[in-house]
Amino acid sequence: MVRGMRSSSDVEYSAVGEGLGMREFWLYVWLRRLAVVAAHIISLGLVILTSILSRPGTSLFSWHPVCMSLGFCLCMTEGILLFSAEGSPFCFKSRKWKVRLHWFFQALLLVCGATGFGFMVASKNIKEHPHFTSWHSLLGVATMAATVLQAICGVFLLFPKLISTHSFPRLRLYHATCGLVAYLLATVTVVSAMFTDWFQASVTDTIWYIFLLLPLFPALVVMNQITSAFLPKKKITS
Repeated sequence: MVRGMRSSSDVEYSAVGEGLGMREFWLYVWLRRLAVVAAHIISLGLVILTSILSRPGTSLFSWHPVCMSLGFCLCMTEGILLFSAEGSPFCFKSRKWKVRLHWFFQALLLVCGATGFGFMVASKNIKEHPHFTSWHSLLGVATMAATVLQAICGVFLLFPKLISTHSFPRLRLYHATCGLVAYLLATVTVVSAMFTDWFQASVTDTIWYIFLLLPLFPALVVMNQITSAFLPKKKITS
């Protein structure tokens, strides 16, 4: 090889925390791991707390918040965080295995979302209440539509023979970007649910503000994971 020229193997990509000292780097890594673990706990906690508040089985509507929290707070979060190398219980599995598990969570999300949507419509039909009159309901419809479109996009990634080879990397980027948009829409929808009459009648005072902040933390972790994985990384040439 000619002196002064470098092979492709000599070009490396900077790691997370580039420019930090060793001590600061490991502190940064552990903080990221703690954040991912906290996101897992908060997502599960939201489902449990919502189930306690709604008391499923007491009415048709009581199943709506349970199904939606299970789908969008837990399944959607876990379906993304399982690709994290920090704090994920599946970090030692192969990517192929993670993709299959990701699809399982996404399929369960669609089932929970459709079921919760059905309970809400049935409850309003029985009470003869109008549909889609609040910001929460409109955001919910937008979130469901974004989630379905995201799943369709994922089908093309799962079966790459359906698309041209050169479109695959771009489609992966679109899939990740649209997934982030769908997740943020879901987070806004969950937050808007806390302004509904049902929720404010069940939770008041300081506890309400705690509930309001809880969904934001997993959203920040998911946003950081997706942007860190797909933003261009700085090359190191020495």
